[in-house]
Amino acid sequence: MSFLPVLSLAMVLGLFVSQAAAQPKEVVIGVIYPLSGPAALTGLENKVVNEIARDVANGDVDIPLPLYQRLKGMPGLKGAKVRLIFADHQGKPEVGQAEAERLVTQEKVHALYGSWHSSVTATVSQVAERYGIPHVNGQSSSPGLTKRGFKWFFRTSPHDEHFTQAMFDFFRDFQKKRGISLRSVAITNEDTLFGSDSAKVQRELAKKYGYEIALDMQYRARATSLQAEVQRLKAANADIWLPTSYHTDAILFVRHSKELDYNPKMIMAQNAGHMAPDFVSAVGKDAEGTMSRAPFNTDLVDRRPAAKAIATLYQQRHGKDFYDNPARSVTGMFTLLDAINRAGSTDPEAIRKALVATNIPGDQLVMTWDGIKFDETGQNVHVKGIIIQLQGLKWHTVYPFELATKDVLYPIPAWKDRK
Repeated sequence: MSFLPVLSLAMVLGLFVSQAAAQPKEVVIGVIYPLSGPAALTGLENKVVNEIARDVANGDVDIPLPLYQRLKGMPGLKGAKVRLIFADHQGKPEVGQAEAERLVTQEKVHALYGSWHSSVTATVSQVAERYGIPHVNGQSSSPGLTKRGFKWFFRTSPHDEHFTQAMFDFFRDFQKKRGISLRSVAITNEDTLFGSDSAKVQRELAKKYGYEIALDMQYRARATSLQAEVQRLKAANADIWLPTSYHTDAILFVRHSKELDYNPKMIMAQNAGHMAPDFVSAVGKDAEGTMSRAPFNTDLVDRRPAAKAIATLYQQRHGKDFYDNPARSVTGMFTLLDAINRAGSTDPEAIRKALVATNIPGDQLVMTWDGIKFDETGQNVHVKGIIIQLQGLKWHTVYPFELATKDVLYPIPAWKDRK
């Protein structure tokens, strides 16, 4: 054998070995949620559903729909295993920022996911932007998060401009349907980024559609008493109350309203605290008739095969009904996994480009959206909001009327008339 063929064979073998060594054996994603503190239950729900998404990607769970079959075993990365590293931000932006730094610099994650609270998502995404790491968010609703010119931040869920528009569309169509007139609103919000941005949008749309703003009130987040605020709501006597709260203040508002005999005829919440799992368990029937915007509801599970499959897995692992919060979270995580699989690499720029090219049709999703496709700001353009109402201790879809599973309860019965 001559020297030249031996050398060529060695070069080919060397190239093969080099390519095999370059192929990543695992994909590491840092997932940042509140796993302790007031919102711990929400974080734990997200953890369960993200583990389901991981198991689908690792081929341990089968969902017989094209999107999930394409992910099965991560063929784009030759079977690399997905590993999630969960971090607890405790609901604190500075803790979220520190955890994001740790995940990027010490754990060497390939992407970041989370973080529910808009204020924490803001600091985590700043870290991702600084290091050039893709950051996907499935739930935070502050509109400004996708208006900062960031290159590495992507949001799959609606933000509060989408949601608040759905509220005012509902007010218009409901008045027409019932032949009633709603003329005034009371806007209340906690004072973090979530509450402030929500109130700003509500203020703008109330003025745009000609509603009188009878009260516009911000209060301190994590307040231990809201009696004075309820007294002001009672004095304002608006036709619609628009609260933006996390769950501890949402619970306080209900309890103080009963104590002080405040009887709003319509309550339209900005999700968050009113949808937290311990809200209904804490106040029970006293919250009857409360409405909220939402991107999804449990009574829509049967409308999407993916929702039905994942809801069954969620019930088996967590023992609870599948609803808005885990639905949004798993949708965002599957979107990130799909991008990594299509990228065929753990290189951050390759993942970012795959996220930019995302185009998932609606019939593959858990959500009743038209799909997932990001605009130049990183915002999903195919989102939709719905309106739900608490009746008989369960949330029911009431709008759009063609999706409704219950008629709207209006007005909410006064405290003296409740059984």
